Amino acid sequence: MEFDAAELTAMAIPYGIKLVSAIVTLVVGLMIANMLVSLTRKVMTKGQVDPSLISFLGSMVGMILKVLVYITALSVLGVEMTSFVAILGAAGLAVGLALSGTLQNFAGGVMILLFKPYKIGDVIEAQGYVGAVKEIQIFVTILTTPDNKTILIPNGPLATSSIINFSTQPTRRVDWEFGIAYGDDVDKAYAALNKLIAADERILKDPEPFMALKSLGDSAVVIVVRAWVKAPDYWGVFFKMNEDVYKTFGDAGLSFPFPQMDVHVSKES
Repeated sequence: MEFDAAELTAMAIPYGIKLVSAIVTLVVGLMIANMLVSLTRKVMTKGQVDPSLISFLGSMVGMILKVLVYITALSVLGVEMTSFVAILGAAGLAVGLALSGTLQNFAGGVMILLFKPYKIGDVIEAQGYVGAVKEIQIFVTILTTPDNKTILIPNGPLATSSIINFSTQPTRRVDWEFGIAYGDDVDKAYAALNKLIAADERILKDPEPFMALKSLGDSAVVIVVRAWVKAPDYWGVFFKMNEDVYKTFGDAGLSFPFPQMDVHVSKES
């Protein structure tokens, strides 16, 4: 089949126009995509979003926008995109199902970085573990336990379960329970405890420390003591008070009871 110059020109012009339109669409689309990525990064930076999240989301938004631009350019060029989009959607669904757990952790990481229920350095209790937050990654949070173990907890469960953050408040309340024997003078116990509290400068005067007789146990009179300290002093004050009570209660005429049972034997005559 032979075509003359006029026919070739008539056939080439529409394809040329499509090609030029596709190139213009591609160039302009990529420019707009880059502008939107830059705008997204600026908005997140002004919102004081975590830097690692800014980088990750910026890259992800850029990739999605560029894919859309390429698909639009191919469509303008006249390439049939229906089958291509269907295949792409099926592939995305298959990958999503295969990586459902990973995607859940990714979504959890994004939520954590956005809403900041904890930050690096905070001491938290979650998923049965207690430790200081060493690193917040997009899929896992890394904790360091008090005995220097490293725990990796997936972000998915963290974002959807309860978390205790011990570092958000500047002060914490320390609770003790001390038992004295029946027959001991409760007022002497109060006086000894008040003396120990006054001697520890880490215990705050406001709120005022509290103590009261909590219960009459099977073998002990139980006194509850509550005092407020700065959060970093919590364990130091807790352990020091236990040690001081053990060392000084005896000097105050107080004894530590222990479980005991009285057995009465009756002899039949």
